Amino acid sequence: MDKSAIVLAGGFSSRFGQDKGVLELAGKPLIRHAVDLAHAFAADVIVVTSSKERVEQYAALVPSDVQFAVDICELKSPLVGALTGFSVAEGKYALLLPFDMPFVCSKVVSLLFELCVGKAAVVPRWPNGQIEPLHAVYDAELAANAARLAVDRGQLTMRAMIEKLRGVRYVSTLVIEQFDPEFRTFFNINTPLDLKKAVSIMKSRRQG
Repeated sequence: MDKSAIVLAGGFSSRFGQDKGVLELAGKPLIRHAVDLAHAFAADVIVVTSSKERVEQYAALVPSDVQFAVDICELKSPLVGALTGFSVAEGKYALLLPFDMPFVCSKVVSLLFELCVGKAAVVPRWPNGQIEPLHAVYDAELAANAARLAVDRGQLTMRAMIEKLRGVRYVSTLVIEQFDPEFRTFFNINTPLDLKKAVSIMKSRRQG
């Protein structure tokens, strides 16, 4: 399958107080954790960030074959980052991931790619209807067109893009739970306390 992986790294890390991408977890920067996971599924890995300064900073922390892209406009939204990534992705299907979630389950990603064949997108959905659009696989061209339309209309949410796609498949988190019982795929590091929790998770994995 023709695959790309887009790592969104454009946030301000305001709750953490410093750039999370350079924070180390188990001796490796968070941006590198995300890139290594992405590389396990796609040769075409794109890191989307908000400035050339961040590109220079992150480029020193990841393999040289990683492609970088700067947000195509100054509107601050994950949708802008997604649009930027979809626009340069070379694969037909593109995995979208945040850079601050180091425990994404590889079996979950494999499932999303498998289910996306012939679909515009495959998006995890909780029983209460909440979706996880930043842990999803998209038809890159269709998603780019839908994202561009949403941005042009001033609709800056991921849901606005998804609502413009035809052929979206939702995967219940009850299915994902079979591969990732503790839902660590969706664990993100927003605060210093979250980082401490991540360290504990990493230690428990090593001991296990």
